[in-house]
Amino acid sequence: MNMYVHELRSLRKSSFIWAFALVALAALYLSLYPGVAKDVTAFKELISGYPPTVRALLGINLERLSTLLGFYPMVFSFIVLCGAVQSMQLGLSILSKEMSERTADFLLVKPVSRSAIVTSKVFAALTMILLIDIVFFAALIGLLQVIDVGAFDRQLFFLINVTLVFIQLIFFALGLAISVFFRKLKAVLPITLGVVIGFYMLFALFGKDRGELFRFFSPFQYFDVGYILDHGTLEWPYLLATAVVFLVCLVISYLVFTRKDIDAI
Repeated sequence: MNMYVHELRSLRKSSFIWAFALVALAALYLSLYPGVAKDVTAFKELISGYPPTVRALLGINLERLSTLLGFYPMVFSFIVLCGAVQSMQLGLSILSKEMSERTADFLLVKPVSRSAIVTSKVFAALTMILLIDIVFFAALIGLLQVIDVGAFDRQLFFLINVTLVFIQLIFFALGLAISVFFRKLKAVLPITLGVVIGFYMLFALFGKDRGELFRFFSPFQYFDVGYILDHGTLEWPYLLATAVVFLVCLVISYLVFTRKDIDAI
């Protein structure tokens, strides 16, 4: 419990900054929607000039642009990207920082098992991810009350936003699994950006053009906003894929960290 509380305290500042960044990003783009809705024809002409790949990458459907649920996917694509970077960075650093900050010896001589250390840190990180999302969702509801967005289906809007949590869980678990294979990870940002942008480029280059099987290779393709709007639900195969990726990465992290040699400082 002490380690869990300590990790929560150490993550407070960075988590607040990320929560603020997500809210600010949503506020910036949503504030543009009333103007877009008033002159949607001109906006459609502008967006139609974008290549189909770019429109797919941003979740743009020209037929739906006049509605909030048609406009919001464009905003949400940037929010998801930021959320993926935040959670990947957290996953990479939550264990590796003990080596980079030279506190591993102090931690490992405590009367706790390595698995307990991983558990405390993972639960603290997941708590912060959920708190960031709760703050973001609450602020988003407040923004929608202030900004004139008209009527919209709140259940569909919730389903779109809840996919952020699943994407964050995937990238957190990937970061955690990657970190345990390094003896000392001094800089997590280059790896974070490399992995996140790499998966995002897979999404941009392939999309659905190569068939449903290729969607499993990029987490950004797991939750199609168009499918949510058409069917009012998430795609269960990709929910299952999310659970599998998360659990496999978590198991790998436990197995490797509990057996790896930790260099003495």
